[in-house]
Amino acid sequence: MEELKIFAPATVANLSCGFDVLGCCLDSVGDEMLIKKNDLKEVRITRITGQDLPMEADKNVASVAVKALLEQIKSDQGFDIEIDKKIKPGSGIGSSAASSAGAVFAANKLLGEPFKNKDLISFAMQGELLASGNAHADNVAPALLGGFSLVRSYCPLEVLSLPVPEELRVVILHPLIEIKTKDSRSIIKQNVSLKSAINQWGNLGALVSALYTEDYDLLGRSLHDDIVEPVRSILIPYFKELDELVTKNGALGFGISGSGPSVFALCRGDENANKVKNVISEFYSDKEIDFELHLSSINKKGVKIL
Repeated sequence: MEELKIFAPATVANLSCGFDVLGCCLDSVGDEMLIKKNDLKEVRITRITGQDLPMEADKNVASVAVKALLEQIKSDQGFDIEIDKKIKPGSGIGSSAASSAGAVFAANKLLGEPFKNKDLISFAMQGELLASGNAHADNVAPALLGGFSLVRSYCPLEVLSLPVPEELRVVILHPLIEIKTKDSRSIIKQNVSLKSAINQWGNLGALVSALYTEDYDLLGRSLHDDIVEPVRSILIPYFKELDELVTKNGALGFGISGSGPSVFALCRGDENANKVKNVISEFYSDKEIDFELHLSSINKKGVKIL
């Protein structure tokens, strides 16, 4: 193959209790990318539509991630990367991760698959390092592997795939304001109380158990964050009101998607998810903030070839 067109999915990171270690892959939101081999021994960004992003190879997360892959195998193969950017930067649903993961997935395929998808995570993380100043994997891992991903360890990197309850749905509200990941990370406290840490460990363990047992009620009770959400939620308009509204209308749980401003509600089944989506739309429609709403199942495959 000389070129490959792919769908690079959006993701929800943290899922309340899993800051920097837990994420899931969405099915209905994502970028489209076209990656072509070239004979110039260069990795180039040749076209970007949808958003205003850097064309310089050392400033774009997609090309930086591909360069990391090529350096590992000492290859001088060149690539041209075209990005139809449908995930807005700073949205909180893994915009930089989609570009990074999509680019390394396609490049790996065109090179004859020297790496397994799980091995690509570390290369995609270099794009995240460029975007946010932190090489986190909670977005790029589910984008590449699909489903739910748990980062057990960063050094050495170890990522586990978790099961997906069949009826689980995600409703995403994206208020059209931008919160940069670097800024959102800067306000997080670097020290936490033992009590808060214990609560967080308990919720994360319970959430993993709920995914394995398809215990939707336990899943909902586990979506609680004592550490990051209390600080970050002040940046998101009407966060508390939304939390109360969706919970009252049948959502399993509610939280901040990644660094925000997007928020997510987990729901059981299409009927409940559509009800939650509708009440969010009604609530936000009379606010002076433009917004986007998405309803998605969990994407079990991750990046897809189109």
